[in-house]
Amino acid sequence: MTEKAEVIRDIEEFVSQWQQGDEAMKRCFCELFSTVRDIEGVSLSFMARPGVSFSIRPKHVNQKDRDLFAIIDVIDDEPEERWLSVCFYGDMITDAEERGEVIPGGLAGSDGYCFDIDSPDNSTIEYVKLRILEACKNASL
Repeated sequence: MTEKAEVIRDIEEFVSQWQQGDEAMKRCFCELFSTVRDIEGVSLSFMARPGVSFSIRPKHVNQKDRDLFAIIDVIDDEPEERWLSVCFYGDMITDAEERGEVIPGGLAGSDGYCFDIDSPDNSTIEYVKLRILEACKNASL
């Protein structure tokens, strides 16, 4: 089994243990996960910190200076009310609609953008998926 396949298995196991009653946020997370999972040339890491967060960290094979191009976090401070936070380096995406929160020095010492998702909004999910694809493209250059 490849390293990426092992990480995918770990993420799928995490998803299978998601508590019932929060299906909408689970669906949002799964959409973002499948976006990064299916990109050619992207490796994944998964960091589980129960009670804090569960994080997917995608990296493009062409990236040299950074260990990731996005962080997809499930914030787990209240497992029955999880929410998502998706963050990017500020120089890897655009945010024309100003939906993200600028985080000065907040992503490994670099400026970043974070998009918090606390309710299942298809428009926001689609917008963030486009940012994932944009960050991946920029990471590949």
